[in-house]
Amino acid sequence: MKKIGFIDYYISEWHANNYPAWIEKEAKANGLSYKVTYAWAEKDISPFDGRSTDKWCEDFGVTRCQSIDELCEKSDVIVILAPSDPDKHLAYVKEAFKFGKPTYVDKTFAPDLATAKEIFALGEKYGTPFFSSSALRYTSALCDLPKLKMITTTGGGSNFPEYSVHQAEMVIASLKQSPTAVKVEKQGKQYCVSVKLTEGCEATMLYSPPLGFTITAEDCDENVIHRQANDGFFDSLIRDMIRFFETKAVSFDVNETLEVMKLREAAIKGTESLNTWINI
Repeated sequence: MKKIGFIDYYISEWHANNYPAWIEKEAKANGLSYKVTYAWAEKDISPFDGRSTDKWCEDFGVTRCQSIDELCEKSDVIVILAPSDPDKHLAYVKEAFKFGKPTYVDKTFAPDLATAKEIFALGEKYGTPFFSSSALRYTSALCDLPKLKMITTTGGGSNFPEYSVHQAEMVIASLKQSPTAVKVEKQGKQYCVSVKLTEGCEATMLYSPPLGFTITAEDCDENVIHRQANDGFFDSLIRDMIRFFETKAVSFDVNETLEVMKLREAAIKGTESLNTWINI
C-alpha cells in the first residue's frame, strides 16, 4: 500500500472529505492500493463545517502529523489541498518539494502567474514531479475535439475569483494557445469574459453562480459543437492523479498550467476595470 499525505489549510473541506474514498476506489479498480494515511493542517478548526483536525483524522482513520516535514518523510506521495486558498500553496510547496516525492497541487494552483512561476522554479530546483489542474480539464466534453477557432464556456460557483479557474482550464485545454488580452463585462452577478489568444483564436467565459458547465465551440470549418460538461470529471481527475503517482509523468503539457493562471489572473483584474481590454 502506498501512503498519501494530505497538506491543507484546514483539513475538513469538500475536497479532503471526498478524495480519500475516491482515491481508494480508483486505485482498487486499477489493481493498486493507495490510502490517505497522514494529514497536516495549518488551521485547526474548519470554517467549512467546524470540525477539528483531530476529529477529521479520527473520522477518516488518518494519522495527524505535527509538521509538513513529518508528513513528507512518512508519505510515499503528497497531495497539497487548500483548494479555496491558493495563496497558501507556495509556503506549503517550499516545504514539501524538498522531499522530491510525487506531489499533486490542488486547484487553484497559485493566486497569480508570478507565484505559479515561483512554484515551477522550486519543482525544477528539487527535481520534484508535480502537477495541478482543475477537474474540468477532465470532462468528456473536451474529448475528441477538432482544431477549434473559438470556444464559449459557461459555469458557476459561489464566487468568480475561485471558480473562474474551471472555465480558464477548459479554454486553455481545448485551444492550446496563450491568452493575449481580456475584457470583462458585468450584468448583476454575471461576468462575461472575452478572451483573445494567439493564432487569432477567441474565447468567451460566461460566469453566473447557478450555471452548469458547458462548452460551445466552432471549428476551422465553421461547424458548431455544443456539449454539457457536468459528467464524472472528478473520477477522471483522480484516475489521472493515481497514474501520475505511479509514473511521475504528467498527462498534458505542464506549461498549460501557467497559461491557465495567466488567464485567470487577467480575468480577475478585468473585474476591476470593466469594459476595457487588458493586454496580457
